[in-house]
Amino acid sequence: MSLTTADVARLADLARLELTEEEMTTMVGQLDVILDAVASVSTVAGDYVEPSSPGIPMTNVFRADEVKESLPVESVLAMAPVAEAGRFRVPRILGES
Repeated sequence: MSLTTADVARLADLARLELTEEEMTTMVGQLDVILDAVASVSTVAGDYVEPSSPGIPMTNVFRADEVKESLPVESVLAMAPVAEAGRFRVPRILGES
């Protein structure tokens, strides 16, 4: 797959990045190399390759969940830049309402 500067401009817009024409031209070449490397992986694993399983038995290494005392909500929220209704207030992202 060969990218164009228009493709890179669209990707930059989606990622909310401002790129100069020179940066977009550079990125075309770099992203082409990355896409070629990713595409080569799909050629390695064909339909004839069966999924593999671990060579050694796997066991759960996580500890059991235990309820423990935590910090008081008031002292945690006291460290927050902005708190509202007993929660951290953070800016909205991606135009969510």
